[in-house]
Amino acid sequence: MTVFETVLVLATFLCSLVAGFLFAFAVVIMPGIRSLDDGGFIRAFQVIDRVIQNNQPLFMFVWAGSVLSLIGAALLGFWILTGADRLLVIVAALVYVLCVQLPTVAINIPLNNALKKLDPGTMNETTRKLARDDFEPRWNRWNAIRAAFASVAALLLMVLLIRV
Repeated sequence: MTVFETVLVLATFLCSLVAGFLFAFAVVIMPGIRSLDDGGFIRAFQVIDRVIQNNQPLFMFVWAGSVLSLIGAALLGFWILTGADRLLVIVAALVYVLCVQLPTVAINIPLNNALKKLDPGTMNETTRKLARDDFEPRWNRWNAIRAAFASVAALLLMVLLIRV
């Protein structure tokens, strides 16, 4: 197996894990905590997010590794591949960086950080509802977008693996 093939397998695996993670949030975690009252929803999301943002090592390896390995595969593939194969790796990388990672940094993480600062125990019912209403629909919409595009990127990488 060449260096490019090894990096491509790693990128495909890690991007697929990220797609699955985002998918699980979209279809299991967020629907699961949706039924909680506003204070319970805020606390539950804060606890889940705390695990992620405290740089849980395995999560950080998968998340950061997906980006680094995919960029590595795209750079190597740009020089090694031609035609449709080159296009597949470049499109996968662009989709993943622009439609998964960029919204994560620009939208989802700032929403997480704003929610993290709240103390639902000291907020009244109206304030908790407003906080949740400012957070949940936008976060869910962008997470669904990230999940869809992460899945597309992973699928493109799988097709490329079959072709090379």
